[in-house]
Amino acid sequence: MGAGPASAERNAAEHVLQRVLAGLPELLAAAVVRIDTGQLLACYTTARELNPAKVAAFNAEVVKQKRMALAALQLEGEVLEDILITLTSQLHLLRVLADGERVLYVAVDCRDTNLGIARDVLRNCEEGA
Repeated sequence: MGAGPASAERNAAEHVLQRVLAGLPELLAAAVVRIDTGQLLACYTTARELNPAKVAAFNAEVVKQKRMALAALQLEGEVLEDILITLTSQLHLLRVLADGERVLYVAVDCRDTNLGIARDVLRNCEEGA
């Protein structure tokens, strides 16, 4: 293998995850996924029951479906930034990265992480990536 475009994309994804982990050390799971294909580029988990690789394609599909719904609404100038899924004890966030081609998935425990802090970390995770 070389240091081709795929390798550079994976390295950038790993860098994003490192920044997220630095800002949210108590996170349960995180992944960077290509939206068009559902391909997993990088992942991290501390929770045995959460497998980001298993849900990568599903999360990409959620973003694609929401984009289609927004297109149907014909909202001029609006761009999908993130999607919040609230569970009983967890928050799952899908943040579309600046290139519009990848999504960052993060799962946190509601008792450990404030939604505002989580969103701020995700918003700032791409700096230098």
